[in-house]
Amino acid sequence: MDLTVRGVVRRFGPVTALAGVDLTVAEGELLTILGPSGSGKTTLLKVVAGFEIPDEGTVRLGSEDVTLAPPRQRDVGMVFQNYALFPHLTVAQNVAFPLEMRRMPKPERDRRVAEALALVELAGYEARLPRQLSGGQQQRVALARAIVFNPRLLLLDEPFGALDRKLRESMQLEVRRLQRRLKLTTLFITHDQEEALILSDRVAVMNAGRIEQVGTPGDVYARPATRFVADFVGESNLLEGRASGDAAAEVPGLGRIALARAAGAAGDRTTLLLRPEALRVGAEAAALPNRAHGRIVETVFLGLSVKLRLRLDGGLELLARLPLRPSEPLPAAEGETVPLGFAPEDVHVVGG
Repeated sequence: MDLTVRGVVRRFGPVTALAGVDLTVAEGELLTILGPSGSGKTTLLKVVAGFEIPDEGTVRLGSEDVTLAPPRQRDVGMVFQNYALFPHLTVAQNVAFPLEMRRMPKPERDRRVAEALALVELAGYEARLPRQLSGGQQQRVALARAIVFNPRLLLLDEPFGALDRKLRESMQLEVRRLQRRLKLTTLFITHDQEEALILSDRVAVMNAGRIEQVGTPGDVYARPATRFVADFVGESNLLEGRASGDAAAEVPGLGRIALARAAGAAGDRTTLLLRPEALRVGAEAAALPNRAHGRIVETVFLGLSVKLRLRLDGGLELLARLPLRPSEPLPAAEGETVPLGFAPEDVHVVGG
């Protein structure tokens, strides 16, 4: 079932946590709300779940207006970061709890619990208590409990925050596979950019109670609509300059650079995005239209790549991220001056 949020405002005294949020999650879609702490994403989740009533606006599930409906009437499944399992109940009893609240007959209840545990690969764990499970297993129990009653909507609130990196990555893929298999309409909350880009059909970036951009992970990363999105999602080189009227701009420290299209009328202020992986260093830079020289002031080894911080003559600093191959040495050492360059199509006009 699709979710529609229109004009939602939520205030807490003088603080406006949500400032007129509009959002639609299509049936069967996984949409991630991405934003820093304090951006309003958890408040939005609570409004959708029914734990907070908005001061203005509406929330609809399908054709039903649920703005004022209590949580128990919304048929929404939720998974929290802290799992929220009952420590004195077994795995099976935890998963069965929402079915008991709906007074489902025991035979049907047992069948659904068995199916849900099989889906999260925990068949055989029915009699264990939460304290006898690993963090990842507890998270799977919480997920089974959230889907066992066939919810109209699944809400995931930073569900992997307490897991170590390897387990978190594994759980991300498991949740994505399960969501697609069950075709569950899902709203996912996270501050982890990489997680959002991996999991989502679409990403909504929030800042200061507003949604700044909604789009596919590729669009949000490569074509950010605002300066905040460009800076928040991924690593970035943000270049402030003035449009030249044609497909070029003047950037202090770089001079005139060629663009794939005009950045505005001549003299207009413009913000340009150049991702670190688009910057070429060394011999590769020679054939590119936009060229300069920079001194390597920092080198960070990242396993499959290396990140360089380069300082140009005018003081402008740029980040470059270069792939590493075991058979090839680093392009240069710290303190060396190297040529650098980038293509016009690698520069995005922010908001353009």
